[in-house]
Amino acid sequence: MTETRKLAAILAADVVGYSRLAGADEDRTLARLRTLRSDLIDPTIAVHHGRVVKRTGDGSLVEFRSVVDAVRCAVELQNGMVERNAGLPPERRIEFRVGIHLGDVVEESDGDLMGDGVNIASRLEGIAKPGAICLSEDAYRQVKARLDLAVRDLGPTQLKNIEERVRVYSLEVGGPADKKPPKPAAPKQRSILVLLGAAIIVVTAGGAWYFLAASRSAPVALVAPTTAKAAHLSIVVLPFTNLSNDPSQDYFADGITENLTTDLSRIRDSFVIARNTAFTFKGKNIPVKEISKELGVRYVLEGSVQRDQNRVRVNAQLIDGETGKHLWADRFEDDMADVFKLQDQVVARLANTLGSELVKAEAEKSTHSGNPDAIDLTMRGWAILNQLQLVADNDSLAKALGLFEQALKLDPNNVDALVGAAAAERYDFIYGGMDEKPGQIAKIEELLANAIRIDPTNARAYVVRGGLYRITRRTKEAAEAAENAVRLNPNYASAYAQLALDEVTPAEYPLAIANIDQAIKLSPRDPEMGRWRWTKGKTFNDMGQYQDAIREETAALDSGYSAWPVYAALAVAYAFTGRQSEAEAAVVQARKVNPKLTIKWYSARIEEPEVTYEGLRKAGLPEE
Repeated sequence: MTETRKLAAILAADVVGYSRLAGADEDRTLARLRTLRSDLIDPTIAVHHGRVVKRTGDGSLVEFRSVVDAVRCAVELQNGMVERNAGLPPERRIEFRVGIHLGDVVEESDGDLMGDGVNIASRLEGIAKPGAICLSEDAYRQVKARLDLAVRDLGPTQLKNIEERVRVYSLEVGGPADKKPPKPAAPKQRSILVLLGAAIIVVTAGGAWYFLAASRSAPVALVAPTTAKAAHLSIVVLPFTNLSNDPSQDYFADGITENLTTDLSRIRDSFVIARNTAFTFKGKNIPVKEISKELGVRYVLEGSVQRDQNRVRVNAQLIDGETGKHLWADRFEDDMADVFKLQDQVVARLANTLGSELVKAEAEKSTHSGNPDAIDLTMRGWAILNQLQLVADNDSLAKALGLFEQALKLDPNNVDALVGAAAAERYDFIYGGMDEKPGQIAKIEELLANAIRIDPTNARAYVVRGGLYRITRRTKEAAEAAENAVRLNPNYASAYAQLALDEVTPAEYPLAIANIDQAIKLSPRDPEMGRWRWTKGKTFNDMGQYQDAIREETAALDSGYSAWPVYAALAVAYAFTGRQSEAEAAVVQARKVNPKLTIKWYSARIEEPEVTYEGLRKAGLPEE
């Protein structure tokens, strides 16, 4: 076996009191550790260019290319653990201690590391307090001028089986920064300082989950509130209960739980407890508040599945973990012809609805916050936009836009705020009679370009872009943007609705109807339902199916969507079915909502089939 000597930054970490935790509840402890590795530890190591050399049960040995990377990784891990432990009693907390050293190591051909560099890092970890990070003097020298951290000099320390004393520095993560560590205390004072000064370590409650998901290149946050809070949009999907008399149907309930967990984790800025941890609660009657505290989540989703002969019923309810209040509930019932297809439909529908429900719940929470952050402000903005449905409400629109702009001042790279600001500006363009304010279209395009540059996988950005292209007579580009959104998220209902709106040729009409039906199937209680019914009715007009168009446009109005395009589509349908008085009344209503509406104004702004303008002329809409 060949070996190579090199200088390396080594991080050693393990769980404090692992044997005690495993002895109390081995299954749950192992499940939580697996979740921590997949959701927090491994992603954080990867972000900071670390390489896991080996794992030793509850511990890890990691090599980094620099001490700065190693320290930043350790700080994020310790910050993340405070969030995970929020509200748990001390005996049930998982806490890490970390040691970091820069030294000579021997790398063997299989990638394993040996030598004093590894041994010293391991011994430093052994003397670290729970939640602390201990650095050797060699490691500290590399970071003292680069990271603004509170540091305590523990002085020369005898480490187990290390011949010479090593000067040790303890990083008090989240504490007030000292520009330089204090001089070492006199020998008689040092033991007192070590005992008292290292007793309390306050760490950031910002949440490593957010940095990993939304701003991987951002610096580590080191100053934070002293009380940890659960992360925004944090949720656990508890195992759905099988209410059927047949235990063999457990697989269906478990499948919904697992797939829904996966789908919810795709929501930007969400923190979703992994499946393995969630399943440790299966069959146990534990209060929701206790589960919320143990897992450090704000929301708990629970549900049940019941099969009755050839039909299946699925019930789900969203609960506020802090108060136990029921926030939302839904029921799904269908034939069980294709069990796996049905399972996919249930999951897609629940995920679509839960996305907006979680944002709504978070927005209500953050309204009472005296110091909202960028995520709070963004979700409050989207909660407003989700209710507008393109119906003119200038006060609410201005409020939403203001919230997004505040969020962008705090975090210019917040993708959801960029997309929200673009959507709000697009609505303002529509509400303003589709007459552009100076530079407004260019501003919207820039906001969306920045969002897509930062996150090319953001489906909502492409939906908003498609809507912009649609109202600026770029129908082909609009369809391409909507197709991108569907590819990025095949379960995103709004993407199908936008694509349907952009399918304007006779060959595409059946596809448009199918895509609207898919949107409705995915999100049957969507705030945009009225707009979707209008799109479907408008497409029926294009197909010459005017009775179907009247049905859909009437349903759009019944849902509260009273925008001028609905009345215009109704006017076309009434005109072609000989209901002239109703057609003329619909034109009057359309012009009441939009006084600028004429054939010339409409055709200059939106690309429509000629049958639309022909019907509007028959209904009495003036040319100019």
